Amino acid sequence: MDLENGTREEYIPENVKESKERAMKKPHMGGYGGVEDRSTWLRLKPSSKSFQWAELSFNPVVTFVSLAIVLAFALWAMLLPDEAKAEFGQWKSWVGLNFTWLYIGSQDAWAVFIIIVYLSKYSNIKLGPDDSQPEYNDASWFSMLFACGVSTGLFFYGVAEPLYHYIGPNRYTADPTLPDNKLAQEAINVTLYHWGLHGWVVYTIVGLILALMAHREGLPLTMKSCFYPLIGDKIFGWPGDLVDILSVIATLFGVCTSLGLGTMQINEGLHLMNSDIPVSTESQLVIIWSITAVATGSVLTGVKYGIRRISEICFCFGLALMLCVLFLDNTVYLLNLYVQSMGYYFQWLLQIGFHSDAFEQLGPSAGAEDRGRFVPEGFVTTDGPSGWMNSWTIFYWGWWIAWCPFVGMFIAKISVGRTIKEFIAGTMAAPVIYVFMWMIIFGGAGLRMEREAAQNNLCCHNIDMGRVFNLSMDGPSNLISLDDGLCATKDCNSCSNNLLTKTIGDGMTYEDLKKETEMFGKPEWWGKTTVSRNLTRLSCRKTEEMWFDMMMSYGDLGNFLSAFSLVSLILYFVTSSDSGSLVIDCLASNGHPEPPKLQRLIWALIEGLTATALLVAGGKQALTALQAMSIATGLIYTILMCVACLALWRALQVQAGDLDPNGPSFDVDLLDPFFTDPFDQVVSRFSSTSKLFLQFIINLVLTPLTVAKTASRVICVSTFWPVLISLTIFLFMFVFFHLLQLAVEGAWALAWISYIAFGSGVSIVRTRARNHLNIPGHPIEDLCLSLLLYSSVALQMEISTREGKTQQQLNDQNGEEKINKAFSYSMDSVPAIVISSKASP
Repeated sequence: MDLENGTREEYIPENVKESKERAMKKPHMGGYGGVEDRSTWLRLKPSSKSFQWAELSFNPVVTFVSLAIVLAFALWAMLLPDEAKAEFGQWKSWVGLNFTWLYIGSQDAWAVFIIIVYLSKYSNIKLGPDDSQPEYNDASWFSMLFACGVSTGLFFYGVAEPLYHYIGPNRYTADPTLPDNKLAQEAINVTLYHWGLHGWVVYTIVGLILALMAHREGLPLTMKSCFYPLIGDKIFGWPGDLVDILSVIATLFGVCTSLGLGTMQINEGLHLMNSDIPVSTESQLVIIWSITAVATGSVLTGVKYGIRRISEICFCFGLALMLCVLFLDNTVYLLNLYVQSMGYYFQWLLQIGFHSDAFEQLGPSAGAEDRGRFVPEGFVTTDGPSGWMNSWTIFYWGWWIAWCPFVGMFIAKISVGRTIKEFIAGTMAAPVIYVFMWMIIFGGAGLRMEREAAQNNLCCHNIDMGRVFNLSMDGPSNLISLDDGLCATKDCNSCSNNLLTKTIGDGMTYEDLKKETEMFGKPEWWGKTTVSRNLTRLSCRKTEEMWFDMMMSYGDLGNFLSAFSLVSLILYFVTSSDSGSLVIDCLASNGHPEPPKLQRLIWALIEGLTATALLVAGGKQALTALQAMSIATGLIYTILMCVACLALWRALQVQAGDLDPNGPSFDVDLLDPFFTDPFDQVVSRFSSTSKLFLQFIINLVLTPLTVAKTASRVICVSTFWPVLISLTIFLFMFVFFHLLQLAVEGAWALAWISYIAFGSGVSIVRTRARNHLNIPGHPIEDLCLSLLLYSSVALQMEISTREGKTQQQLNDQNGEEKINKAFSYSMDSVPAIVISSKASP
């Protein structure tokens, strides 16, 4: 095993050589002047050409750690599915209940931020060299990003979600005075909110900064590159690998759970079309591996052929399906609804975008009657349910955010040559307009059917059809009676009573009822749908069935549209699986533009095997457990996304020449004490880094003294004692009040107030130190860093403002610049650990 720190030989397939040679002829024109890729590589290079197909090239840290964590969580979910679901569900609930404000507020802030970028002078910057052109035409580009971004959610929630908001418990249905038409419009509006600008902005930000850093600066196309504008070469150390590990885990779990859960919907659809196809684990395994086989073939052929063509086909199929429903359903009603809903969405966007169910999450209110408030008879309260926000909006934001590494990276990969303005328009405006058409047409058609079914007395009964059949065998001529215990539970619901009363009034016998129910595909459908299936009470059906019930309502075309839907659904699954496999492979191989085919095959099979194992061992419980875990990781990515916005703005300033990346800076980075250098430099700098780490530990206690010294240098000598005394008091109070919490409840609040005061004092000195050294920055940035890493901030200021630096120290500082301008990025010139089948020379 050899550690290469210079150039390395690499076998390049013929179909990749030409594109790479073209890329080498066009030097990167980024503001950072070219960045050297210092990622770690583990490469298996067979010497024989016969075995060149077995080449492997990947980051060993990201790959092995990711696989170990995925295996651990998957085993937990398989062996103890109920316990895993409960535990991961608690994680998701805890995140939702405690950080609703962060999820809601950050989504709004990101939307405002991306609008500012779109309207700024930076929007004309190209994602690539200035003379580069888009690799794909607009139609292909949009098809790929759309199919990757929404996956099968369009089918799963297209009919079901508006219906759930229309009939389910929420803050709208809790108000009995709300007109039914208004309730239906609110149901559509909430659905658009979940699928609109706030969702797509996540993909846009991640894709934009990745495309900017990869295509214009030559950095690896992995999530760690998002943070280069802030931490520089440290993305090639463990911080960058940690980001990529989290991204691999979130992407793999997201794709696997979607594959498993979506397989169940496909199975339900096949069973509805052909009752001979059972809803069973065996059927679902056939579906999983059929999808995996097609996806594997697609990912092996690459983006330009397999992924691109399948995305175009599934987009066209979806469009055709949507137009069919538009024309076959009440066309005028759906067109009216589209226009009306678009206006309603933009009218209430600010209100719904900032709504966080603050009062609902407090729990049930009390004293309404004492205050003279109107509470209708039969209602205990008119409050919305406390858990709705966590079950819906926070679920959606966590899911969008958890998928941002996967979708953002894929969009960045296919967006070279486009301007920032084109990129934002293509990833925000176009998808949102199309998704709104989809949700309004299918959701509106579902709401129409639900209301018309109710008008035709279709309802959700609890009649036990098995009991009816038994009575028809025992006494076929006996008249139906309410006293015969016909309901599955002890008491019949109102729907059952109405249906049975009608049959009694018609003088029907049990044999008559049996014959009538045999006219339906399944006996339990009686009373819930019509014989022709043109109307179905969708609220009585499972989520997986609602879509196909909708398709079957269109007369003679019902079976065709259901089959066509299944094909479209499978194709959308394939696009998610193949693009997911490609993205995971890129993450695990340091953004390699063309990962070896064997690696692509391995990751595609890992996805299929993981989904299979979860489905067989734990069923839906295991899949939903990992889904909850994946969504819980959205909290981490929410914080990282906020940091990425700062990184994006700084990168744009550099690209436009508004900020000099080689300008004045602190002598020590905040992360220097934590051995964050690229792995090939950790050993050589171990001694100096160890000293910094020791100073960091000391400054956990002595920060007041260190900051006071800095203040005396950058402000005036007389500030030494005031700064020292005040910061010492605040730091002491932080510790003291935490200890006092053992005896006095609530003392912890005073502790954190003291800490905020302490961090604010440190940030004020840091701002003055920056100004003293002519380092660009912002006071808010100083405050955040001082609260998070006050010891590093103190150490950074102490070293950077220390007087009497020797000339040798200045030369050493210049020799360790954060930006290396002498290197133009190439996959052929990075550090690598190489395993070769032939002996090393």
